[in-house]
Amino acid sequence: MPHAASRLKSLVEQLLGAPLPVRIRAWDGSQAGPPGAPTLVVRNRRAVRRLLWKPGELGLARAWVAGDLDIEGDLYAALEQMAGLVWERGEDARTLTQALRDPDVRAAVRGLFALAGPPIPPAPPREEVRRPRRHLHTKRSDKRAISHHYDVGNDFYEIVLGPSMVYSCAYWPAPESEGGTLETAQRDKLELISRKLDLTPGRRLLDVGCGWGSMAIHAAREHGVSVVGITLSHEQAAYARKRVADEGLTDRVEIRVQDYRDVADGPYDAISSIGMAEHVGADRYLEYATDLRHLLKPGGRLLNHQIARRPERNESAYQVDQFIDSYVFPDGELAPVGTTVTQLERAGFEVRDVESIREHYALTLRRWVANLEADWTRAVQLTSPGRARVWRLYMAASALAFERNRIGVNQVLAIKTPESGDSGMPLRSRTWN
Repeated sequence: MPHAASRLKSLVEQLLGAPLPVRIRAWDGSQAGPPGAPTLVVRNRRAVRRLLWKPGELGLARAWVAGDLDIEGDLYAALEQMAGLVWERGEDARTLTQALRDPDVRAAVRGLFALAGPPIPPAPPREEVRRPRRHLHTKRSDKRAISHHYDVGNDFYEIVLGPSMVYSCAYWPAPESEGGTLETAQRDKLELISRKLDLTPGRRLLDVGCGWGSMAIHAAREHGVSVVGITLSHEQAAYARKRVADEGLTDRVEIRVQDYRDVADGPYDAISSIGMAEHVGADRYLEYATDLRHLLKPGGRLLNHQIARRPERNESAYQVDQFIDSYVFPDGELAPVGTTVTQLERAGFEVRDVESIREHYALTLRRWVANLEADWTRAVQLTSPGRARVWRLYMAASALAFERNRIGVNQVLAIKTPESGDSGMPLRSRTWN
């Protein structure tokens, strides 16, 4: 009888119609696949059952989070090689159904069911979000989704993000240089946003989705503005308030646990929304943009820093990534940058600048992964093995997605231009560079 690894390799190649680019090591110690390639470690039969009961990305994700699957060798290389065969081809239950029309595949699947053990679907890992995925984006559901992602523990995020505590794309002055630090690149990003918003002493800034307070502190300390930062995470707010107090900025920075829909103390001179709009949802985006515009003074500026996906040929066919939705950002939705610009204009904004910084996010994510791996034992102690595995996989896979131009990130500068048409922008507007 063939060893488990050979049987697994044969089945996968029959389903995919292509050679498997990674090596497999099974629970019985057997190995199969190209020598020297990254190794997919199938630790137990339960991993096979997860894939049989939930073919495709979600089954793989559950097996990874539970520790039933692992990768030995270069994680990025393994994900790069597997992406073209699994994620980018959209392998799912429908693909399996088509493959099962082949008698050889049916025979292989029957053999795999026998190999997998009891025909009982394994329970999902406890880190998986269990709720109807209707993406309602009510205040209650948004608060619950934000809590799932951000209330993991501030100590854990300190490991991943480093001293800057900025959870968005950094701005690297010279990507080819090895001398830049994550902290310097994050400071440069905050300064770039401050210049785009034309922050000067005495002005008011609203920081929507303020995280751990980094943008609010930078704007108040370096540019003398008064800042209101809002978040739905109690853990973030407590951490940000302590940082503000430690900086001696309590007279200029207020951190609130508040939904953007409940902010009523405008007008503001400027609004920063950094890595926040991905949580708003497609159906709520126009409402979001309209609310922010109402909070600005005439001539006020909005800097919207947002991840974007590539447009689909048929936009109605767009589906939220199952792994991200179930384990990372519940109810998160990405939109093409053109859709975002259109919605901002529909809300009454004048869009004045769009800057893509896609490559910068890949560099940032690789630094975060390195931080996590360097302090892995403590990260697991602070959360759980499954939670740490979620973060490692999603950040590494996201780095590759940015590098391959599957997703991007853009800073969109928009203005509430008054009826006079005077935008307040200089004729050569990119004075911040």
